[in-house]
Amino acid sequence: MKHRLIDQVMNRDVIKTGPAASFKDVADLLARHRISGVPVVDDDDKVLGVISETDLLLHQATQEDPPRRRGTLLAWRPRRTRRARAKTRGRTARELMSAPAVTAGPRQTVTEAARTMASHHVERLPVTDEEGRLMGIVTRSDLLSVFRRPDRAIRDEVIGEVLVRTLLLAPHTVEVTVHDGVVTLTGKLQRRSEVPIAVRLAGRVDGVVSVTDRLGYQEDDSHLRPTEQALHGITEEWLRKI
Repeated sequence: MKHRLIDQVMNRDVIKTGPAASFKDVADLLARHRISGVPVVDDDDKVLGVISETDLLLHQATQEDPPRRRGTLLAWRPRRTRRARAKTRGRTARELMSAPAVTAGPRQTVTEAARTMASHHVERLPVTDEEGRLMGIVTRSDLLSVFRRPDRAIRDEVIGEVLVRTLLLAPHTVEVTVHDGVVTLTGKLQRRSEVPIAVRLAGRVDGVVSVTDRLGYQEDDSHLRPTEQALHGITEEWLRKI
């Protein structure tokens, strides 16, 4: 199946800053462009790190509080490090930024980028080439853009990519309806083992919110070994790679 790639949804017109930019310059940049974070790049446009509003707020909050209170403010950060403490005293972008930056490649899928954001608890990913140069930036809202796909486009992909091309079924075997991103599969497949496979693959189409299973089957092959349940040569190991 053809998942959307990062270079299809990323913003190529990136607001960026250099490592020597002052705290005030960075704050002005975020406010002027109404963004919540900015990559820091060197003279060769290679990404050094990322500064977020959180970095600036932490710095500002600790500046005007007594030492005892500053310790409390830092305590919320898991595994606080010397680097985290230094950032509270930072005056330049290099001192304020989080580094190394968590980045994405242009040929990664939207799903992979979403997992990276979730695991690293970040709201944006600079997109870099093989040499680390900035190509664009992708945000959470960019990744969520797949859920704005028209229902008709989702339906066409479920039928064409999932049912026909992947599962080798005739288009009329299963009735596919889509409403607000919710896919409903209705019909009867040959074997029981085919049902969860069809549902799982339909759920992996970009833009699908959920799948309603109204599928039946003609043969109950649940008593067979997984290798004997292979669907037209499609094994469970192969399915995990999709």
